[in-house]
Amino acid sequence: MQSLHTLLKSTASHSFCECEAAPAIEHGARHKGFHSVEIFSADQAGVDCVLSNLPVSSASTVAAERSKSPRKPLYTPEQRARRDATPWTLVQAILAPLQFLVFLISLGLVAYYLTTGKGYEAATASILIKTFLLYTIMITGSIWEKVVFDEWLFVEAFFWEDVFSMLVLALQTLYVVALLKGWWTPEQQVYIAVAAYGTYLVNAAQFLWKLRVARLEGKKNDAGSQSGQMSPSMTAPGTNWAGQQS
Repeated sequence: MQSLHTLLKSTASHSFCECEAAPAIEHGARHKGFHSVEIFSADQAGVDCVLSNLPVSSASTVAAERSKSPRKPLYTPEQRARRDATPWTLVQAILAPLQFLVFLISLGLVAYYLTTGKGYEAATASILIKTFLLYTIMITGSIWEKVVFDEWLFVEAFFWEDVFSMLVLALQTLYVVALLKGWWTPEQQVYIAVAAYGTYLVNAAQFLWKLRVARLEGKKNDAGSQSGQMSPSMTAPGTNWAGQQS
């Protein structure tokens, strides 16, 4: 009988079964009442193996943990280097908060018009400025994605952000066309802008979340680099790290 490499330290009982055609079997399990991991191996068919009387839920948990794959980082090391080097990153970092500031001012003017019926000209001007900034950040953002990811739009890392950005752009463009063509009443036109602003809030939240993820990945990357410098043997060759924002 093949000897156990590590014995299970627990009060739980064990049962024995026959392993069929297993050149090397390794099992690890963690559950309530178990104080260590049980590891065993068998070199040929027909040898006895020790199995823990694990509940089905525990076995499912172990299988689920093993099936999990690491979350893909936003950037590869090369993409992260390009992101940090290109001036378009700074352009995006300036335009994003500027657009949000204009959005807040415009939202106040639009709300004032819809509630009082006054200030239509100011609300209209603010919506047009917001639309201009939106086109500007979309064009420069597309250039940024091309530089960093070698794709103009809809890269995997920011696919849904780009989808919502295009939806916002479509609604704001519809507002401008309706304004120029005289479609619907002024109030109805402004409600199109309100719909665009609601979608923009979702889009802004998406990018803020990605910014947080990128910062966490950046800290992880920096920590991994420092660890590698202190103890090179502890760092596995070929390990990729990533970091952001757009």
